[in-house]
Amino acid sequence: MDEDLYKRGMAVRRQVLGDAYVDKATANVDDFNRDFQRLVTEYCWGEVWTRSVLTNKQRSLNNLCMIAALNRSAEFELHVRGALRNGLTPEEIREVLLHTAVYAGVPAANSAFAIAQRVLEEG
Repeated sequence: MDEDLYKRGMAVRRQVLGDAYVDKATANVDDFNRDFQRLVTEYCWGEVWTRSVLTNKQRSLNNLCMIAALNRSAEFELHVRGALRNGLTPEEIREVLLHTAVYAGVPAANSAFAIAQRVLEEG
């Protein structure tokens, strides 16, 4: 395993998702899921999220579109929170979901709107 990639990935993961979420996720690491958690941290956060062409805000926009289209509600909620941390406004999130409705389907966007609204209301 690449320790530098892991450290860079963990730094971005914490920046986007917040320390509380990452601490909870890493506290639950065990022999069964350790390799998966390492893969996510190194490959997703360390390799992809640290690239310089897109900003974290742009990456969050992409994530919201894709995760809403895939109808992955738990991941969507997490990434709405991350998108807000990355500077997206409620208006930008709304536009992403309207765009998603057209290209990925109204049912997926409807579920995503409900989740995003709940997150936004929580503050």
